[in-house]
Amino acid sequence: MAKALVAFYPLAGRLRRCAGGGRPEIDCNADGALFVVARSELTVDAFTDLKPSPELRRLFVPRIEPASILLGVQVTFLSCGGVALGTVLHHAAIDAVSAFHFFQTWSSYCRYGEAAAVELPCHDRTLLRARSPPVVHPDAHAMFSVKLINPRDEPTSPVSTKIFAISEGQLAALRQTCGGGTGTSTFCALSALIWQCACVARRLPLSAETRVTFPVNIRRRVRPPLPDRYFGSAIVIMSTAATVRDVVSGTLAATAALVSATLRRADDDTLRLAIDYSEMVGMSSPSNGAAARGSLPDTEMRINSWMGMPVYDTDFGWGKPLVMSRAELRGGFAYIMDGAGGNAGGGGGVRVLVCMEEVNIVEFERLIYARVGQ
Repeated sequence: MAKALVAFYPLAGRLRRCAGGGRPEIDCNADGALFVVARSELTVDAFTDLKPSPELRRLFVPRIEPASILLGVQVTFLSCGGVALGTVLHHAAIDAVSAFHFFQTWSSYCRYGEAAAVELPCHDRTLLRARSPPVVHPDAHAMFSVKLINPRDEPTSPVSTKIFAISEGQLAALRQTCGGGTGTSTFCALSALIWQCACVARRLPLSAETRVTFPVNIRRRVRPPLPDRYFGSAIVIMSTAATVRDVVSGTLAATAALVSATLRRADDDTLRLAIDYSEMVGMSSPSNGAAARGSLPDTEMRINSWMGMPVYDTDFGWGKPLVMSRAELRGGFAYIMDGAGGNAGGGGGVRVLVCMEEVNIVEFERLIYARVGQ
């Protein structure tokens, strides 16, 4: 890991505030990452689905102290000979694309040492610098702000997490329902399904406004595009809003079209507005506070896609991972990722991880499987 950190040196630094209590910045002081080795009497059979939970996080993910640490790693050796690798990374320094680039580089050094063929990251943060002066659209707050309930300020209902396995055949049928040959993506179709089912399961008032938000990888969307191996948090949180009535009474295709329209609006002009907005509100990246804690209000869902990420290409010398997952989710968050083992093996399905209010998730599960045909 030390070799990988030479190339990915910001992860060995510390997060701090600019002088005078300003925005966060990374101090590249080479203090290093947190690295923990643990042993457990448990076996890999106990974690085949890796359902996110506070217990799973406590078991496999290191506690970050002080909070300024940007990367924490825990290697847990199980009694069966298996190994669990738990990591925690700060979104001020990194997003999922860069994280998996780091994991691939690290694992390559583990297998091949100095002979490892690695692609070095690009650290030029000026490529996403805000304009001077920043240009802020009057609707920027509504477009890019994140609505989180701070648990210290407003206690939230107990939440529960479910994992939904959706086959390639079910995905194809879902895309057909959402428009067939019109080019509806898997992400838009699944987002529409999750949004509709969440609104119904939560029994929201028909007149209420509901939002679905999602991080957009902006590397290929800005002009000029960022280098393929740009390292950092190159995401912008976009949102789609509608009344509950419009979401639940419309067709799945109509709801998917709302998400698709928002993605089409994520062009260079809009993304530069997001970067300027982040500068004005004091964030360190266009991720718009992605590292903030708390759950979402019950009128919102955050849907994150890890589809197509090289999750199962990371081999540290023990073989490829059996399964990869988030360790814990917050209320109102969903993650879409390739099925266990990855889709390179021909499985083609996805795993959808959803965390929401405990009192509503049973009905949400019934609705999801009723829509996809299980």
